Amino acid sequence: MANGSVRVRFCPSPTGNPHVGLVRTALFNWAYARHTGGTFVFRIEDTDAARDSEESYEQLLDSLRWLGFTWDEGPEVGGPHAPYRQSQRMETYKEVAEKLKDAGHAYSCYCTASELEERRDAARAAGRPSGYDGKCREVTPEQKARYEAEGREPIVRFRMPDETITFTDLVRGELTFTPENVPDYGIVRANGAPLYTLVNPVDDALMEITHVLRGEDLLSSTPRQIALYKALIELGIAKEVPSFGHLPYVMGEGNKKLSKRDPQSSLNLYRERGFLPEGLLNYLSLLGWSLSADQDIFTIEEMVAAFDVADVNPNPARFDLKKAEAINADHIRLLDVKEFTERCAPWLRAPFAPWAPEDFDEAKWEAIAPHAQTRLKVLSEITENVDFLFLPEPAEDEASWAKAMKEGSDALLRTAREKLESADWTSAESLKEAVLAAGEAHGLKLGKAQAPVRVAVTGRTVGLPLFESLEILGKEKTLARIDAALAKLAA
Repeated sequence: MANGSVRVRFCPSPTGNPHVGLVRTALFNWAYARHTGGTFVFRIEDTDAARDSEESYEQLLDSLRWLGFTWDEGPEVGGPHAPYRQSQRMETYKEVAEKLKDAGHAYSCYCTASELEERRDAARAAGRPSGYDGKCREVTPEQKARYEAEGREPIVRFRMPDETITFTDLVRGELTFTPENVPDYGIVRANGAPLYTLVNPVDDALMEITHVLRGEDLLSSTPRQIALYKALIELGIAKEVPSFGHLPYVMGEGNKKLSKRDPQSSLNLYRERGFLPEGLLNYLSLLGWSLSADQDIFTIEEMVAAFDVADVNPNPARFDLKKAEAINADHIRLLDVKEFTERCAPWLRAPFAPWAPEDFDEAKWEAIAPHAQTRLKVLSEITENVDFLFLPEPAEDEASWAKAMKEGSDALLRTAREKLESADWTSAESLKEAVLAAGEAHGLKLGKAQAPVRVAVTGRTVGLPLFESLEILGKEKTLARIDAALAKLAA
């Protein structure tokens, strides 16, 4: 291990929106770096000009900041191995590719796509491995001249050694790959553009990465990279082969691997719905790891203190939205009330809030907040829960109206109004007793009696504790809304 300290990297491509699988990878790398007192390197793999975008790059940075991740080296921070964007490191890759060719570790391959496909089909038909067959490994000067005269533009292939490659995966234990299953592979396109297969290990080598923690989908490329690292060590470019740990798949609906195209995989979705960063990270950490057998709720600090990649479970982890929401709800309840009110702020103004800005009442919001905090799964639910306080009239919900306003509801509401008129409006308990008494007068228990009152006043059948809500709304508005409901029933 270089200098005896852990160096990990998180190296996403700036394509599309960040997704939860990517965040889980970032989290495990970041937590391992922080747990070991190591270095967290943030690197941008933006060599694919057709797919990469500056907008996605900015989104990546914004997402990491929102999640609370800090990086020791990388964009906007700098470091001894800058630049940390691959698009700014092209000369380096070109030089390394030339050194690999000069040393015999790589060679020019003139095979056309149609020739490769034809030979692959023949290999499959014969029951042989269908990877590259090494045809251009030993091209003579005469063959090279003929190919170039035909206008063929070669790619550069890495020459895999004819040996079995065995390594100990930090998550999966000892793994072995035989040479027939790991053929020579391309590292530079015909147009001279370096491929991921070259730039990723080269950057890891130059940035002295000691531990590569990444998704299971990249496991098959590991023997190729180990062979390349050994060549880079021989050339004096790398100091060591890093340790690899392949993190388990995150599965979505129908036990299929969660794809970045799946709606539920988008990080932006969880931000917009009002997940707390600490709630989302707590849940994502459970996709392959656990603090203890009987503790699902913990802080990021507790995770960092305990996290070891050796404890990651290799089995696929299923993304369960209901569990994610339940864990987020617990984290909402862990906030102190002042911080809860501050975190809700975006959902209490445009474009989320349906009320006019001048109708928002800070005192009423602060009074209702403690009651709301115990009920929310995500912060965006606050808008519907408190809109009755700030809208001139309660929201119209015909389904709720039909459900609550049964035969006899008008008589119950008249009695409830009468009892509430004389109740003590500084006491939620007094308001509860008033509605309870109205129910008893009509042979109803409290649950049935309060339903028409709730819909008349808030517009909905479910919501925050009713009697505390009435107290905060106030006597005048409550009675006016019951009168409006009675008029609607009469009509």
